[in-house]
Amino acid sequence: MNYTGKYDDIINMPHHLSKNHPQMPMEERAAQFAPFAALVGYEDAVEETARLTDKRIELDEEAKNILDMKFQMLNEQLKVQIHPQVTIMYFVPDLKKDGGKYIKISGTIKRIDEFKQLIVLDDKAEIPISEVISIMGDSVSIN
Repeated sequence: MNYTGKYDDIINMPHHLSKNHPQMPMEERAAQFAPFAALVGYEDAVEETARLTDKRIELDEEAKNILDMKFQMLNEQLKVQIHPQVTIMYFVPDLKKDGGKYIKISGTIKRIDEFKQLIVLDDKAEIPISEVISIMGDSVSIN
């Protein structure tokens, strides 16, 4: 044989099989070359950046006045032990980025906590008064 390359003397030799260690299954051999997450948390960061949030709606004076009248109506009803059924839309600020989301919740008002500035429903849901943008229900209809 005439050797011209650096490894020509071993290139045609049979593949070595160990007598002490069993041959690794093909699936496990392939797994060695599978991609890995070099940047841990990168996918989560991209997902968080892509998540959309709503901007807070600023109510005009007329809308604020109507909302104030509805709060007064609710307070009057609660004073005489009437617990009105309402649907409230309010803003929940996002904890991680600007904006947030609007939530619509229906229920029976248990009380209005003026000290904590919360509307408390029978199911114990607490809604910050400052985040409310609308209140709907038969007991707060304004014509």
